[in-house]
Amino acid sequence: MIRKSGIAVVVSVLVCLLILSGSVACKKAEKAAPVQPVAEKETNAIKEGVNDIAGTVKSALGKYFYVGQLPGFDIATDGPVEGGDASALLGKEVKVKAAFNREKPSLLVAQGIEIKEGEAQFKSVYTKADAAAPADFFFQKDRPDFAEIKIADIAKSADWEGKGKAKAFGKLIAAADGKPTAISVLDDKGKETAKIVIDSMTEYASYCLKKLRLFDTTWFYFNIKDSVDPKLRAKAKEVFHAEVIFAGLY
Repeated sequence: MIRKSGIAVVVSVLVCLLILSGSVACKKAEKAAPVQPVAEKETNAIKEGVNDIAGTVKSALGKYFYVGQLPGFDIATDGPVEGGDASALLGKEVKVKAAFNREKPSLLVAQGIEIKEGEAQFKSVYTKADAAAPADFFFQKDRPDFAEIKIADIAKSADWEGKGKAKAFGKLIAAADGKPTAISVLDDKGKETAKIVIDSMTEYASYCLKKLRLFDTTWFYFNIKDSVDPKLRAKAKEVFHAEVIFAGLY
C-alpha cells in the first residue's frame, strides 16, 4: 500500500511538470506573437485634441481629402497646400497632424501635412496651427433636419414650397464641361418624376459626389429656393431651384 508521503511526492512532481510546461508554452507564444510597438498601435486612433495620422490619400477636392486608413473621417485644410489645394495630395502617402472636436464628429481639421518623398523622407506642404473648421461642412447629426420630398405632380408646388430644407433621391445631371446643372429626381422604380435646378453646390457636396463616383444615384441634401414658373415646368420638368450642400448613400 502506498504511503501518504509517497503520494505527496508524486503530486509534487506532477505540479512541477505542469508549471514547467506552462512556462515553455508562454515562451513559445511570446516568440510567435511579438509585442507591437506602442507608437504603431496608436497610429490613427482618434482622440480629443491633436492626432497624428498616417496613410494614403484616396480622394481629394478643394479643401477636403480622405485617407484610406481612416474610414469615417474627412480631413479639411484651412488655406492652400503646396502645389495648389488638397487635390495635390491625391494618391500620396501623408503624415497629418489634425485636430478632433467631439462636437464635430467625422471631421478632422489639418494643422500640418507632410508628404512622403523617398524611402523614409517626408516634406512639409502645409502648416496652420490655428486652422478652423470650414463653414460648408455638413455634419451627420443634421440629417434629420432634411425630410424627404416626393414629387408626384410637378404642378403641386405645395410638395416643396415652404419646406426650406429637404433631401431627394436621384441622379446628377451635368453640362458638357462637367458643371452640375440639375438633379433628376427618381421614384422607387427608378423613373424620373421631376428635375431640381442646381443654382449652387458647396465644395463639400462636390467632394462627397467625387467620393461616390462609383454610384450612379445618391441622396441629395439641399436648401430649397425659388420655384420655377408654373408655365415653364412642363417643358423640362424643372420644379424649383436649390443649393446642394451634401450627397450621401442614405
